[in-house]
Amino acid sequence: MRTYAIGDIHGAAEPLERLLDRLDADHNDVRLWFVGDLVNRGPDSAEVIRRVRGLGERAITILGNHDLSLLTLAQKDDATDRANASLQGLLQAADRDVLLDWLRHRPLMHRDATLDWTMVHAGLPAEWSVAEAQTEARALEAALQGPDHLAFLDALFGNTPARWAPDLAGIERLRYTANALTRQRFVHPDGRLEMDYKKTLADAPPALIPWFAMPERASARQRIVFGHWSALEHVAWPEHNVWGIDTGAAWGGQLSALRLDTPEPELIQVEAASASA
Repeated sequence: MRTYAIGDIHGAAEPLERLLDRLDADHNDVRLWFVGDLVNRGPDSAEVIRRVRGLGERAITILGNHDLSLLTLAQKDDATDRANASLQGLLQAADRDVLLDWLRHRPLMHRDATLDWTMVHAGLPAEWSVAEAQTEARALEAALQGPDHLAFLDALFGNTPARWAPDLAGIERLRYTANALTRQRFVHPDGRLEMDYKKTLADAPPALIPWFAMPERASARQRIVFGHWSALEHVAWPEHNVWGIDTGAAWGGQLSALRLDTPEPELIQVEAASASA
């Protein structure tokens, strides 16, 4: 079974279609993993969700930070007025409620033991094994999909707590989980999430460490594919067992797919016109 992970699309429907053509993605023997951030910045967020949703069980989609932001925005009475131009079409679409409900029911991470690959949008805390991350992700999914999800979304966003502690509880534990899985790039030596600096490794303050390079990271022996970090200089970091496939489709870079079922991961890319123009 051919299996590909696809990087952050950010509303870039036309490059997505070209990439799916390259992958022969409508064939029955193809499975697609979408690493999150289907929406925002590009002009076709609604069409991207429709296309991915239409793939049915052949596609696995996890949530990114832009997807969570959209779900939070969409519950506001003045959502259309507050939305940037790239989300206006989605929020005014006749099928918006169907699309948003589908999005809200996506998982936060995915693990395939047979392929020995884990997919997450941004990263994993150094303290968590993959199994522990799955436990925390399931708790967050239950809150997102539960009957009180509107109040929960209203309280979800914020930068604290920045450091994992086993005794975190309630909204603080869930907020940390959301930030760790969908927003982190760098961490401080003591494990605190760095939520402000978002650029390259070369220009980073000396004390900051990429999440995947933290010493004694509990998930270090597991192969992980992730997105979120378009300023990362490389895709493959095999010394850390991670592959970062957000290659800047939102900024006129490439839209990337990584083949996961081969002995060595294979990168396939299409050029993306500037979705932010």
